[in-house]
Amino acid sequence: MKVKNILVSQPQPADLEKSPYGELIKKFNLKIDFHKFIKVEGISAKEYRRAKGSFNGHTAIILTSRHAVDHFFRMAKEMRFEIPDSLKYFCISESTAYYLQKYVQYRKRKIFYGKQNFVDLLDVIKKHQEETFLVPSSDIHKQSMFTLMDGANINYSKAIIYRTVASNLSHVDIDKYDMMIFFSPAGIKSLQNNFPEYNQGEKLIAAFGTTTAKAIKEAGLKLTIPAPTQTAPSMSMALEEYLVKLNRENRRNGRNGNRR
Repeated sequence: MKVKNILVSQPQPADLEKSPYGELIKKFNLKIDFHKFIKVEGISAKEYRRAKGSFNGHTAIILTSRHAVDHFFRMAKEMRFEIPDSLKYFCISESTAYYLQKYVQYRKRKIFYGKQNFVDLLDVIKKHQEETFLVPSSDIHKQSMFTLMDGANINYSKAIIYRTVASNLSHVDIDKYDMMIFFSPAGIKSLQNNFPEYNQGEKLIAAFGTTTAKAIKEAGLKLTIPAPTQTAPSMSMALEEYLVKLNRENRRNGRNGNRR
């Protein structure tokens, strides 16, 4: 078989040509389209209060993404909550910490950060066991993070202040793609919501992460390219491995595969 048209369920990289996908386009003569399958919407202050949510009584906040940063400050404004100068900020990464400069004077705040994963950040949080933490979150989140905090006896409150919803994909011709690439269970839900009659047939599906792979199986679809793996820690590397193998098989069977 041939793989020529690929749909990636994420926004296009800022500089596609210099991205890993840009390299794959040139190397394998591909056509890759990028479409956001999901989007983030803020939950209103009224809805948050109705769920008995509150920012009061917390001395620190855990921020795991830029979405969490944006929606925390949005919600604080909507609720007319005055953020204390003494509030401590614990961020998933250095880049998320620097993003705080959009809202606060960075040098005048107590800001801590990890190395891009929550296990590293938890090591920092454990050194501040006396704090009462607020964790802004989406309605779809990794439960493992909260399980780790429970295991470490961290005093925290979960604040669901934004939600992940399906994008409108009515403009997308889903059947023209030989392969689709997904990065979250929400992306699979969006596929089902937008294309309830979708029939995979011989089309290929790639997925990043075990929860995404599980969602694909639960949706009755077949996963061909899982990532990460020991030899392919990124989705683009897993895709390249597959295309190299496919080309080899096509040449062995006397068919033209994906060539330059």
